[in-house]
Amino acid sequence: MYLINRNNSYHYEMENLIRVFMPDIKIIRSEEITEGEDYCLFSLEGSRIDIKLALEGKTYEVSESFSTENKAFSESDDSFFERKMAVMLFELLGDITGYAPPWGILTGVRPAKLMTKLREKHGEERAVDYFINELKVSQDKTSLALMVSKNETPIIEGSSPDSFSLYVSVPFCPTRCSYCSFISHSNESAKKLIPEYVEKLCEEIRHTAVIAREQKLKLRSVYIGGGTPTVLSAGQLKAVTDEIAECFDLSGISEYTIEAGRPDSITEEKFLVMKNSACTRISINPQTFSDSVLKEIGRNHTSEETLSAFSMAREKGFGNINMDLIAGLPTDTLESFNDTLQKATELSPENITVHTLALKRSSTIVTEGKRTNSALLTKEMLSLVQSKLTQAGYEPYYMYRQSKSLGNLENVGWAKKGFEGIYNVYMMEECHTILSVGAGAVIKLKAPHGNEIERIYNYKYPYEYIGNFEEIISRKKYIGEFYEKFPL
Repeated sequence: MYLINRNNSYHYEMENLIRVFMPDIKIIRSEEITEGEDYCLFSLEGSRIDIKLALEGKTYEVSESFSTENKAFSESDDSFFERKMAVMLFELLGDITGYAPPWGILTGVRPAKLMTKLREKHGEERAVDYFINELKVSQDKTSLALMVSKNETPIIEGSSPDSFSLYVSVPFCPTRCSYCSFISHSNESAKKLIPEYVEKLCEEIRHTAVIAREQKLKLRSVYIGGGTPTVLSAGQLKAVTDEIAECFDLSGISEYTIEAGRPDSITEEKFLVMKNSACTRISINPQTFSDSVLKEIGRNHTSEETLSAFSMAREKGFGNINMDLIAGLPTDTLESFNDTLQKATELSPENITVHTLALKRSSTIVTEGKRTNSALLTKEMLSLVQSKLTQAGYEPYYMYRQSKSLGNLENVGWAKKGFEGIYNVYMMEECHTILSVGAGAVIKLKAPHGNEIERIYNYKYPYEYIGNFEEIISRKKYIGEFYEKFPL
């Protein structure tokens, strides 16, 4: 489909909204209509918006004029017309497809952050009204955004101008899942890189700790993720956790998470390493408790191994465990997904994080053209999540959305009261600086007394990380320069 904008620059938002309804369509920006081809033309003349859509041999047209006197809150004229154009497109595509995306015209990553901002400026009632009537968000999703906003607010308020979190990247996995597009390597092909990678990682941890002390930053949370950090041997994992303990002051942290994501990578010895470190929270991620779905997505473990790993974690004294699940996995049904939710709640972990399947371009689901579940079925799965987890005593505390998620749906962290994962909130709501180390890591610098965000990127692949390590260390000089511009 060709996308044509006349007298406006709203192509990015319109393109994203078209993809919500037609995720597989190829969109090309153009200046002119190409005869015989599908296209969508967006025109703005004064206060009049015209949309003309040619799709599969049929043509649809809508036009409307608007008065800027009806602007919501203090939005600019430009934002007003962009929003109105998006609503017109949303309603047109809804009429054509018969589908009403529950997040309305919202295509951004952080809907709860917007809800929080609106609540703080205009109050809860006006914020809710704006979501439902101006952004066309469903009542259920508006309520979800409001709950997340309320639950994450105390965590956000616990972040101070001089605080930061540490993220440690271990981009290796036993095998690559079919839905995965992260920069990670299967252990079989990259095992030889791991010893040198751990050595460089520990060096980067030391260097980062020096910078944090120089800037008088205070560590609030630690997150070791990946990949699957537990593909490291017990000795390698201990080397990393020992380095963190030696280099950073952990006395003021509120949380220390290690992802033990894949049950087939966990051993008793590794659990003991984690237990003997400062780790307070771990993640054991089944994704599904259906063995046939596990096989379909390329995870070489069974649901029974997940149960064994969880039992072992409890035996070792872990009292704060997260479990990740995914809605919309290939071959999963509403019945098997319901069974997954039932088994997860019976285990009663402190956190359950439910992701929507995202069809990333480099995942094998996409590259091999595998059949996936529909957005409507995935929507039903998430409705089931909200019902069952609420009944089981969990509350939503953080939320984000990924591009190309089925139905433009969300990822939500659910927790028992007092067990919210604070790193997740700090990272997603951009409360403070995240100092990240390892391949593919991104340092996110947050101005202590403002909203300015700047990023420093590490090389993505482990072999690049090892081969360009001096350049990675050199880039960290900018952290000091940033805090000179935005002092504590």
